[in-house]
Amino acid sequence: MSWLRKTLAQLALSRSEAALLKASGGEPRTVRGMTLDPRFQFIEAKSRERGVDWEAMTPTRLREQANMGTATFGGSAVGGVRIEKIYVTGRSHSVPCRLYLPTVRDNSAAMMVYYHFGGGVIGTLEDCHRLCSMIAKEAGAPVLSVDYRLAPEYKFPAGLEDAMAAYSWAVDNTARYGAPVKKAAVGGDSMGGNFAAIVAQEFRTSKPPVLQLLIYPGLDLVSDTPSMHDFADAFPLTNDTVDYFMKQYLPESADPSDPRVSPGRAQDLRGLAPALIYTAGFDMLLDQGAAYAHRLEEVGVKAAYTNFENLPHGFVAFSAASPNAEAAIRRISKETAAALKGQR
Repeated sequence: MSWLRKTLAQLALSRSEAALLKASGGEPRTVRGMTLDPRFQFIEAKSRERGVDWEAMTPTRLREQANMGTATFGGSAVGGVRIEKIYVTGRSHSVPCRLYLPTVRDNSAAMMVYYHFGGGVIGTLEDCHRLCSMIAKEAGAPVLSVDYRLAPEYKFPAGLEDAMAAYSWAVDNTARYGAPVKKAAVGGDSMGGNFAAIVAQEFRTSKPPVLQLLIYPGLDLVSDTPSMHDFADAFPLTNDTVDYFMKQYLPESADPSDPRVSPGRAQDLRGLAPALIYTAGFDMLLDQGAAYAHRLEEVGVKAAYTNFENLPHGFVAFSAASPNAEAAIRRISKETAAALKGQR
């Protein structure tokens, strides 16, 4: 039935912007002078109509819902890229990964290690499949997408340990897949961006990445910036969703302000890898990404910052929902490719 759901969703979103606005409140949703894409405003309105019973919600059910969203709006396949399933040896087990290998290689481009979104609780390799494929093709570089362990079955730091193991493996195996020796980058969106920022900090001296790609990253789990309030009910990341994720992800003994949980709270950012940081306008995490870019620049770390004002959190997994989302991930792919080749 997924094909039927996808067809119906595409049909609904194919209406004019005026019709979509009429079906979702009648007026454009504008906050801080930014106006939400009408297609996402329609999706947000329908999401609110359904509501969520968080008291009865289970991780399994939430994962099912997230997977349905990706299957519906994840976008089409990208040609010119071959995929291999591999396993990376972690601290206690083998970490499953998906390796994207472009048909046309550029041996000057560094390898990318990428972590998907999901608050450490949901998410699969499918959520970032199109983006990883596009980066691999655009850069001519191998991209390793990491299927890290999820909470509550595996609470912090299990997922982070998998992320670190995968990055370390990638650095040691770059030449094997046609990338420059020991040259690897790290990237991710949302919780994946959290992992990417932590990995960049943890490996800054031993195996420093050449780039950190942070897409609407979750950098501060105890943040109380204005965006946490302005967009507390925005689709798909709400205040209730964040609370649910953190209750599942963190053990009772964990300190949410620890830099290995909240990398935005690290005191010393000197010597970190150059950063590409992208935020979504309608997102609780907006201020975190902007602040981190500013802090990096203050200590001399090269950081390019872009805010996609009309998009919501999670747009990497929703490229088929709106031309604006597709344009955003195409831009991210091109700019990341240039950085992997040392051209930025």
